[in-house]
Amino acid sequence: MSSLSRELVFLILQFLDEEKFKETVHRLEQESGFFFNMRYFEEMVTNGDWDEVEKYLSGFTKVDDNRYSMKIFFEIRKQKYLEALDKKDRSKGVDILVKDLKVFSAFNEDLFKEITQLLTLDNFRDNEQLSKYGDTKSARGIMLGELKKLIEANPLFRDKLNFPSLKNSRLRTLINQSLNWQHQLCKNPKPNPDIKTLFVDHSCGQSQPNGARAPSPVTNPLMGSVPKPAGFPPLGAHGPFQPAPAPLPSSLAGWMANPSVPHPSVSTVPIGFTPPNNAALLKRPRTPPTNNPAVDYQTADSEHVLKRTRTFGISDEVNHMPVNMLPVAYMGQSHGQSSYSSDDLPKTVVMTLNQGSVVKSMDFHPVQQILLLVGTSNGDIILWEVGSREKLAHKNFKIWDISVLTMPLQASFTNDNTASINRVTWSPDGTLCGVAFSKHIVHIYSYHGADDLRNHLEIEAHGGSVNDLAFSYPNKQLCIVTCGEDRLINVGVWDAVTGAKQFKFDGHEAPVYSICPHFKETIQFIFSTATDGKIKAWLYDNVGSRVDYDAPGHSSTTMAYSADGTRLFSCGTNKDGDSYIVEWNESEGAVKRTFNGLGKRSAEVVQFDTTKDRFLAAGDEFMVKFWDMDNVNLLTTTDADGGLQASPCVRFNKEGILLAVSTNDNGIKILANQDGLRLLRTLESRPFDASRVASASIVKSQTPMMTMFGAAANTPVGPSIMDRVTSMPPMVVMNGDNRSPIDVKPRIVDEAMEKPRAWKLTEITEPSQCRSLRLPDSTSSAMRVSRLIYTNSGLAILALAANAVHKLWKWQRNDRGSTGKATASVTPQLWQPPSGILMTNDISDTNPEDAVPCFALSKNDSYVMSASGGKISLFNMMTFKTMTTFMSPPPAATFLAFHPQDNNIIAIGMEDSSIHIYNVRVDEIKTKLKGHHKRITGLAFSNVLNVLVSSGADSQLCVWNTNGWEKQTSKLLQIPAGRVAAPLADTRVQFHQDQTHLLAVHETQIAVYEAPKLESPKQWFPPETSGSITHATYSCDSQSIFVSFEDASVGILTSSTLRLRCRITSTAYLPSNPNLRVHPLVIAAHPSEPDQFALGLTDGGVCVLEPLESEGKWGTSPPALENGGAGPSSTTPGAASTTDQAQR
Repeated sequence: MSSLSRELVFLILQFLDEEKFKETVHRLEQESGFFFNMRYFEEMVTNGDWDEVEKYLSGFTKVDDNRYSMKIFFEIRKQKYLEALDKKDRSKGVDILVKDLKVFSAFNEDLFKEITQLLTLDNFRDNEQLSKYGDTKSARGIMLGELKKLIEANPLFRDKLNFPSLKNSRLRTLINQSLNWQHQLCKNPKPNPDIKTLFVDHSCGQSQPNGARAPSPVTNPLMGSVPKPAGFPPLGAHGPFQPAPAPLPSSLAGWMANPSVPHPSVSTVPIGFTPPNNAALLKRPRTPPTNNPAVDYQTADSEHVLKRTRTFGISDEVNHMPVNMLPVAYMGQSHGQSSYSSDDLPKTVVMTLNQGSVVKSMDFHPVQQILLLVGTSNGDIILWEVGSREKLAHKNFKIWDISVLTMPLQASFTNDNTASINRVTWSPDGTLCGVAFSKHIVHIYSYHGADDLRNHLEIEAHGGSVNDLAFSYPNKQLCIVTCGEDRLINVGVWDAVTGAKQFKFDGHEAPVYSICPHFKETIQFIFSTATDGKIKAWLYDNVGSRVDYDAPGHSSTTMAYSADGTRLFSCGTNKDGDSYIVEWNESEGAVKRTFNGLGKRSAEVVQFDTTKDRFLAAGDEFMVKFWDMDNVNLLTTTDADGGLQASPCVRFNKEGILLAVSTNDNGIKILANQDGLRLLRTLESRPFDASRVASASIVKSQTPMMTMFGAAANTPVGPSIMDRVTSMPPMVVMNGDNRSPIDVKPRIVDEAMEKPRAWKLTEITEPSQCRSLRLPDSTSSAMRVSRLIYTNSGLAILALAANAVHKLWKWQRNDRGSTGKATASVTPQLWQPPSGILMTNDISDTNPEDAVPCFALSKNDSYVMSASGGKISLFNMMTFKTMTTFMSPPPAATFLAFHPQDNNIIAIGMEDSSIHIYNVRVDEIKTKLKGHHKRITGLAFSNVLNVLVSSGADSQLCVWNTNGWEKQTSKLLQIPAGRVAAPLADTRVQFHQDQTHLLAVHETQIAVYEAPKLESPKQWFPPETSGSITHATYSCDSQSIFVSFEDASVGILTSSTLRLRCRITSTAYLPSNPNLRVHPLVIAAHPSEPDQFALGLTDGGVCVLEPLESEGKWGTSPPALENGGAGPSSTTPGAASTTDQAQR
């Protein structure tokens, strides 16, 4: 919610209070979570209205949010318990003990036992700790004083204890001003207008004579006082904590907002009967529960903490509303998609792929969007590269290890070793793919690029056909969700790493046809649909189904969300052949609109897909039918030049520029729009080279509703876990920030075609041989650039200088074709907010030039966390304001990295060689990792391996398991013979796009390891003539490594072979001045342009470099060595280094 919406709530609160709607005032306070009325809270506590006390608190915190909240709830429930015992009402005391206090036994079992023993005493004051307990009134007073201290200290209540200063009747004044403005616009304004309603704009009728303009709204208000109605229906509380479990509502939104939240067993502050020592609490930080993946923080256009905010929490989404506009939603609005037209639909047939058997399921790769995975009726899976029409991989159905299957299944496959495929799908990051078979089995493959598809897991999932499969992220752990004919396990959830069963759900009376995992805000859930038309929803617990609905026509139905995760659709066909495609109203669990145009008497279940948050497509009546999501009537159709199945499979790629459709002759037709045609024309006419597949991706159309840094304003928070609503895989930059390849472009030039017989290193020595741009800088500072990064959107570059000052350059969109993306062809603006302030880090007493600077950028580009030897600062990138500072030195922070799945968790490398795992939401250190001997210089997370890799100035790499933070392994870099590393040489680490191979950068070498074991590294040693390596980074597609040197040259290596293919000398981008010894200290890769990078220089300058448009990329890859392959650990160090040195 924007800051203006928040202020509107305060205006409404003032109005309700002035009109004496007392109960409604407090209900809105609770539901909005914006203002905690301490006076009202004191009144309830003094009166002993315990249920109302907890209900009110639930709008601001819940029992397991942090130690302060836990203590607040404990004191309230303990007082309620003691009062029951004091009244000799033991039955009520037992009830309170079981329902209210037992939750704390998980945190302090001894305390709970001691509380329980009070039931055995005639007077609980016989307990030594309670001997000074007086009467009820005095005890409540003492407790109230303690509660007020806890609330004021609780970070969740910050900025919520003071009501803003407002003039009386501020809302009425604003309405009067609006009415007067409307009256002034009347053609024939009446001197004394008769205002009868606020529901429509005021207008004086034609019959009314001309008159004077309306007088001042303050002295002569047009709107009188509002009479108070007899009463309002009570508003249901929807806070995160309820004092007792309540029946779950039947609407979808209802159960999403009111899950049963178990209390995790975490170590916390012991809760005693005596008032706590707040100082002790602050000295002993504890870990809050981390089962909630939500990321809570204010929006970038707001200085206010939002509803139920957490301390310093950082949001994955920013709502960029204009400052003079209140956001208003209308029913039936087009969700900001009006920029699309039917011409954006892929309807042109560009190729046909021959499968050889009936196509049953298809799915495009979520990142490399010219890769199409297909499953067939004979159990085969084929991986196509549609640009070249090549089959990259082909797997026949077979059991991998029959000995681990149950005996009945072994016997079944002995008699009939065949199966059809019901579903193929990619994991959200494209590193795994799943296959659901018609007999019991699920196969999970791991994908390592090109044609490398490896067996990963074989799961005996269901007793009978496995009808559907999807991937999800419950509790930040990648899981596989399946459904089938099994009556014992309707829906199963399996660990994607080990294959172990996590959950099983049953309750359907018919076979489960499909599943749809998703999330809303902090709640993750699964829809399941059965062949009898029943729809159920499950949370990741064992409580059972949360909703029970009927699909239209009791059809076998598939459900899918729009790409932004905000709109729910379903499509299905019943036993009579009637088909339905509908949009659901989640808040009511009812059909919102039914789309017209599907045929009657379908022989098979109609399949459908969504794209661009705007269009629906379904395969029906030998054609593909399209609808606009906001119009129930058919938009258009295509028969794809004929030959389609009666109910063909349809599948868009993620950007919606390609559409795969199955044919009746066991083939697939690929349809494209103009963007898709442009892409395929650059690929299909050239010979196929498997080495380019890993980088082949799609050119994304411009997304509407772009924010200032390019993120879609309606992007859902957190990773989308439905199979088609997937988040892009992280591309971790050198400072640990996670990247999503928003629109990584394909390589335009095919390396395979251009490899000459006598390969030669590409040398760029002149400015005319490349595109370079030194970014404008009007400041007088010439301090060296210590850290450099592109924003995740690719629209800006952020630099941190040695004087602790940040600089931000933005590229602007314009009417001359500039997209606003960073480029060397357009000069950006050195941007500052209107206030003119600078983002300057806190500095300690030491010289900032001697400090080790570090920063990390949030995923939505709205916040940067930074340090330059002093405290860590959190800056708002929109306003440059310092939101907070924390963690005073010593020791000073030397590296920062956000956890890839929870922006509230930050790994902080320290000067004293330790690593702090820090929860910014509650300002607590979760744990400290110790394994290095010198300061930390690099951190990188892998969310595939669930590890954190750290590097230090001791040239050591350590691998830490992120589940328990145990150290898994450590390795020392192999320093080449004859070379001596500096005593505090930085070692940086960065994960490859596959999240498995690790790049380690040291002044003496580039090394690539395979995590987590870090064995058999492949190394590249630069020639001594270049000087030491100053920095290096993967390109955004991980196909290249950009390396900068002390002699100011830049090398581009092919990452798969670690061989130099291009060298850029300083004369190509620096002015000739022998008196200046300038060289790059840091290098940053563009997040979506594979051949663009930026250099941060010792003279304070920043340069952006790109190849010439005619070239398209930096040189061509050298041929593979005889003793080396494409694998990251296959080339010996000697071969990798000696050959390249000789060439230079």
